[in-house]
Amino acid sequence: MRFSITREALLRPLALVAGVVERRQTLPVLSNVLIQVDQDEVALTGTDLEVELIGRTVASQVDAPGAVTVPARKLMDICKSLPDQAELQFSLEEGRAVLRSGRSRFTLSTLPVAEFPNIEDSAGDVELSLPRGTLKHLIDATSFAMAQQDVRYYLNGMLLELRSNLVRTVATDGHRLAVCSRPAEIQVEPARKLIVPRKGVLELVRLLDDGDEPVTLTLSASHVRAHTGDFTFTSKLVDGKFPDYERVVPRGGDKVFIAERAELRQVLSRTSILSNEKYRGVRLHLQEGNLQVMANNPEQEEAEENVAVEYGGDSLEIGFNVGYLIDVLSVIGEDRVQMTLADSNSSALLEEPGGGDALYVVMPMRL
Repeated sequence: MRFSITREALLRPLALVAGVVERRQTLPVLSNVLIQVDQDEVALTGTDLEVELIGRTVASQVDAPGAVTVPARKLMDICKSLPDQAELQFSLEEGRAVLRSGRSRFTLSTLPVAEFPNIEDSAGDVELSLPRGTLKHLIDATSFAMAQQDVRYYLNGMLLELRSNLVRTVATDGHRLAVCSRPAEIQVEPARKLIVPRKGVLELVRLLDDGDEPVTLTLSASHVRAHTGDFTFTSKLVDGKFPDYERVVPRGGDKVFIAERAELRQVLSRTSILSNEKYRGVRLHLQEGNLQVMANNPEQEEAEENVAVEYGGDSLEIGFNVGYLIDVLSVIGEDRVQMTLADSNSSALLEEPGGGDALYVVMPMRL
């Protein structure tokens, strides 16, 4: 194998592919990236057995096609450290990968290509196409609510619901829930519900931008594959039943107020400085035209802020984990936010005034 490529042509796909590769691996070959050269195309593959990403780029010149696996992190660090527009020459010499650029020369260890695992090609039974920006928006609006290392393994991911003319993402960690829906020109009969693991969601969104370019999704019983531009992403699906999120959304709350989103977020951020570091609780006291936010901690320190709101009903006092509220206010796109409450023991519903394509539920805390 011998080929030349510019630093820039290699770096972007390599950075994305290396993101999939885990540093601590049970199989040594999993910390490597597979480089395959054919004609003038260079394909880079990284996997952790759950998620696989293939990035394609074009070589300046190919003298001999071939394939090799080299340490992903080291190769990326070398590429980053070389000057802009540098030309890299790759070759395989006596079982090692040699990388030359200008006066620099690096020799990297390799592992057999045959040992590199391949996520099995299961036949996809549904294929559909969405604008990249739609899928990115849906993931950005909900991914913060995914659980991390929860024993309820089906919460450590995102529900992707596909039905005719509608795409929806749902994430929850048991304390909060995020749901976002967008219309889409797709036909899926019957409707499909897939749970994409947390790492798969975070890697997939790195491939997306706000554009209208399509991303093609191929669904099978155990995998989802996304193809966009020069990248092919494959993820195993979580085998489990996602909770019935419709039942969690509170109905019939009679205390509805509207606040300036950015102002409320700043007030909560400032108040949180003096909240209990472990429980992060803040107390909200809703009165006519005013929301009072209070926090205290075991050191007897206190914070109190007032923010003007549009509200004319009965007063109510309720506690929340302040981090959960700030997360929601960080992803809502509008300048104002609407919050619906029923009583101090019921969950809060947050959304854009008049409802938007997303809604958020946050459970209260006893303070």
